[in-house]
Amino acid sequence: MLLKNARLADGRPVDVLVRDGRIAALGLELTAAGEEVVDCAGRTLLPAFVDLHCHWRTPGFEYKEDIATGSAAAAAGGYTFVNLMPNTKPVCSSADIAHRVMAEAERVGLCGANQTVSITENFDGHTLDHLKTLPEDLKFITEDGKGVQSGAVMARAFAIAAQRGLVIMSHAEDMDISPWDYRLAENIETVRNLHLCEYYGARLHMCHVSTKEAVEAIGAARWKGVPVTCEVTPHHLWFADFDYRVNPPIRKPDDVAALIEAIRLGVVDAIATDHAPHTDQEKAAGAAGMVGLETAFGVCYTKLCKENGLPLARLAELMSTAPAGILGLSDHGRVAVGFAADLALVELDTPYTVDKNALHSKSHNCPYHGAQLFGRVDMTLKGGRVTWKR
Repeated sequence: MLLKNARLADGRPVDVLVRDGRIAALGLELTAAGEEVVDCAGRTLLPAFVDLHCHWRTPGFEYKEDIATGSAAAAAGGYTFVNLMPNTKPVCSSADIAHRVMAEAERVGLCGANQTVSITENFDGHTLDHLKTLPEDLKFITEDGKGVQSGAVMARAFAIAAQRGLVIMSHAEDMDISPWDYRLAENIETVRNLHLCEYYGARLHMCHVSTKEAVEAIGAARWKGVPVTCEVTPHHLWFADFDYRVNPPIRKPDDVAALIEAIRLGVVDAIATDHAPHTDQEKAAGAAGMVGLETAFGVCYTKLCKENGLPLARLAELMSTAPAGILGLSDHGRVAVGFAADLALVELDTPYTVDKNALHSKSHNCPYHGAQLFGRVDMTLKGGRVTWKR
């Protein structure tokens, strides 16, 4: 395939030759006899997006989302790889479940997946023995949706992670405090886990950071050399003082400003969707979360680039390069010769309106319905194969 007349994130014109699933050449006025030619005039070519934090609900909750519909939503949003959370039924506490989920994503073929494993077995809050026997290909552990409440248990988890080279992904929430002060609940557990990370030296990734105090604490820890990375979500950048239940909650305008400033300063490594499908009935009953794979780029481009002047190249780092690096996907996240031809072709200049009923997810818990965004994904390539085309 030959992609002609595209622009890169920095605005430079480029042609891209794709062969055998990889980027074979970059240049101007490239030709290739017999290759399919795609005219990309007026559009921008980015490395396809990588989502560090996603829920596809398999096994056990396929009525909300399954791997096929989650993969289709990801492809339509410009994603070619996602990192899946373990709060399934049963909880993903074993290599067997993780490998079955990843194999099914591979079979569907629209979006690669890494399946994380729970920190405590079946989210029981104390059992860690399963971490000692995880195979080498399973490196990410998390108690997503709950957080490990016991400091002693979390300390032992960090010790095991340091010994075995695991990465702890933290949902920071002290659940004894959250019923009466959700801000304090996030901030206290953020600081606890940063101290444990510093003490044990295991890699820590802070999920969906939402408060100014939490991101300031992370910035201070990074300045000290603590091996921590962090993500923010599109909805915590877009909304403020908005009544829509997510966990952690939508925060205040000064929290949004602090997150955007942390992005500018390089404290925030990545933007992750926390794509969380629910049925209409569950959402009406108070379930926390929203779908986000198909709106993430438009929300972030509109909010960060159009409204706040963030360079598009920096947004590509946040949504592609950095998350690929955190996950160890060494040949993803760049438009460069030799890298996987995982690419997103986007149209930046024409506004479009979000229609939750047109989403590919099984679920439609989308508070962006009716919003006008810029940054439409027109085509997604995974390994040089078109997985989505508008």
